[in-house]
Amino acid sequence: MSAAAAVAVAARRGGVIAAAVVVAAAPLKAAAQVAVLGEIVHTMAGAPIANGVVLIGADGRIERVGPAAQVPVPAGYRTLSARVVTPGLIDAHSVVGLAGHLGQPHEQDQLETSDAIQPSLRAVDAYNARERLVGWVRSFGVTTLHTGHGPGALASGQTIIVKTRGDNIDEAVIDTLAAIAMTLGPEVSGNYTRPGTRAKGVAMLRAKFVEARSYAEKRRAAEPADEPARNLDLEMFAAILDRDVPVLMTAQRVSEIMAALRLREEFRFDLILDGAAEAYLVIDEIRDAGVPVILHPTMARHSGALENATLETARLLRDAGITVALQSGFEGYVPKTRVVLFEAAMAAAYGLDFEAALATITRDAAAILGIAHRVGSLETGKDGDVALFDGDPFEYASHVCGVIIEGVVVEEGCT
Repeated sequence: MSAAAAVAVAARRGGVIAAAVVVAAAPLKAAAQVAVLGEIVHTMAGAPIANGVVLIGADGRIERVGPAAQVPVPAGYRTLSARVVTPGLIDAHSVVGLAGHLGQPHEQDQLETSDAIQPSLRAVDAYNARERLVGWVRSFGVTTLHTGHGPGALASGQTIIVKTRGDNIDEAVIDTLAAIAMTLGPEVSGNYTRPGTRAKGVAMLRAKFVEARSYAEKRRAAEPADEPARNLDLEMFAAILDRDVPVLMTAQRVSEIMAALRLREEFRFDLILDGAAEAYLVIDEIRDAGVPVILHPTMARHSGALENATLETARLLRDAGITVALQSGFEGYVPKTRVVLFEAAMAAAYGLDFEAALATITRDAAAILGIAHRVGSLETGKDGDVALFDGDPFEYASHVCGVIIEGVVVEEGCT
């Protein structure tokens, strides 16, 4: 499915979204027929394959995966080899493309500080596919980014899912409306006059949900000539209530995590917990709610809201049956982003086995983001997104020796 598939967002179920962002197909470098040979191929759809082969067709999709003895390479296929092959990596939460590498005001669009509640802000209107950080994270095997408006506001705006390729948003995007980013806690109070406390922040969000419910009911019941004037922010809250789009809620401390779960229970929306530094203290509550977690970077500084974080949280949550992904998150200093490959390596060092750690930046990340039908594992029919390594991906001395996105070799040679 090409970038043009983003038009499907316009058909989100019912709701009161009058129109979604529609992007046109843009010309990309054509995919080639590629054969990837690996001494070990981690498909994330079964056991690792020794001396494995991944065949990618001219349409950019995976044709076959299996042992070399069973999957011969057809004539004419370009062949790449590596010691270890994995699915292209997924950064489950980033602000790359809105936040730029220089750290200057003109390239910092991840947080609008004029109002604490602005869910109508569209990430597609600010994403810069040419931002150097996009290519930088791609050089570490990242082929898919969930990026957009970041933490720091009660509702900072929308997020998108993109491939780390192309010169503009039309070429990169695969979902123009992935989630609405929200934040609970003192970080919001530090950026805005209102709210001043956690309780006020939750009350402000509850009031918006109640208002949005009434707004949606009036628009549905009214004749076309009598419809209430459009309110873009309320449309987004109504879309959340209709479960057309999930909430990505940054909540670090127990009080904030529990407030997020109460909001979800009251208004029955789809929730993804983000950050969740103290999640290990309320494991039962998160598991019982069936809510996935995009955990803070493993190596994030344990200060402020993260003062009680632990390097073992990914293991503790996964052992409890909670779906967990890792993220690069947002850094307030140059180079503005972390690398999820390194974060997963640290999670492996602190309790996750290799397959589980790799899942946090492939299969499980795709599941949380609702894109597992396209990425996250090496299976027939999925996007031909592949990362090639010259050794164990989680070893410090290993390198990325190739990156393929939908059959196009976008990185080649060790970094």
